[in-house]
Amino acid sequence: MALPQFDYSIPDEEPLRWSTVAAWAQRAEALGFASVWLADHLFWDLARYGGPDGTFDAFDPLAGLAALARLTTTVRLGTLVLSVPLRPPAVLAKALSTLDVLSNGRLIVGLGAGNYQPELDAVGVGLEQGPIRLARLEEAIDILRGMFGGGPFTYDGRHYGTVAARCLPRPVQRPGPPIWVGGKGDRLLELCARCADGWNTAWMSTLDEYRERRTALDRACDRNGRDPASVTRSVGLYALVGEDRADLARRFERLRQRTPPGIVAPGVELDAWRQGRLVGTVEEVAEQLGGWRDLGVGALILSVAAVPFSIVDDDAVDLVAAACSLVRR
Repeated sequence: MALPQFDYSIPDEEPLRWSTVAAWAQRAEALGFASVWLADHLFWDLARYGGPDGTFDAFDPLAGLAALARLTTTVRLGTLVLSVPLRPPAVLAKALSTLDVLSNGRLIVGLGAGNYQPELDAVGVGLEQGPIRLARLEEAIDILRGMFGGGPFTYDGRHYGTVAARCLPRPVQRPGPPIWVGGKGDRLLELCARCADGWNTAWMSTLDEYRERRTALDRACDRNGRDPASVTRSVGLYALVGEDRADLARRFERLRQRTPPGIVAPGVELDAWRQGRLVGTVEEVAEQLGGWRDLGVGALILSVAAVPFSIVDDDAVDLVAAACSLVRR
């Protein structure tokens, strides 16, 4: 479950209260969800979700997950995704190691190359060409893995470096928390095959679209001498579930009304909007979930709304959980 995190995340609640985020994490755990997630930023089109200048407020993911580590006991805690240019990798490694200790080994580290211009300008990076951003991402992964060993760790890369850096206490998970990368381009998939534990693509995808990208990742693994089965596959999807067709239609209209302007086009119908999303009755969504499982997806990360890290209806997550309970084991 992608937790509400931004000031647009819960209709009629601005600013978003931390108690709301915490309550949803605990509720997701009680319903049997395997993981909960916070974001570093919104990846793209931030101006569509914020004010006139594209700004909005959100809780920091590292501090937020540290708090959730003490408020939950079994659910895994993940970042989807951390923007690598925003933090020196060695400093990030220390924060992530601490998070893994606080959560008793429940952390999943989702990383991204960063693609929001003002955000990157603020740290003096700029929106560099894709290959350079991916090179930064790969070096950051190298440093995280080296630092998770405790140190002293020295690394001399083109973009990042460390000298006898230490990271104690070490993470609970050994050799370290799993590192996932987010994206779906060919270069990203090559990077994933070389050095990541998992791959995520979000927030919309059909089964056919995913199948094509999955095949591309499998081929990248073959080129790099890696077993494709060793890469955890995850997909982020918007979800809308109804008790029956009539209830689903009502929920779609409510979603349209309670979503920031411009996200759901005024004339779009439910049948058109559902493409690439997890949408249907409880039984229909259970069937869709089975289709994703058959394609080898190990985790579906759901945003129960029309924008990431948002929840429109209080009982929407309960219906998603009901659909999950129907999926064949």
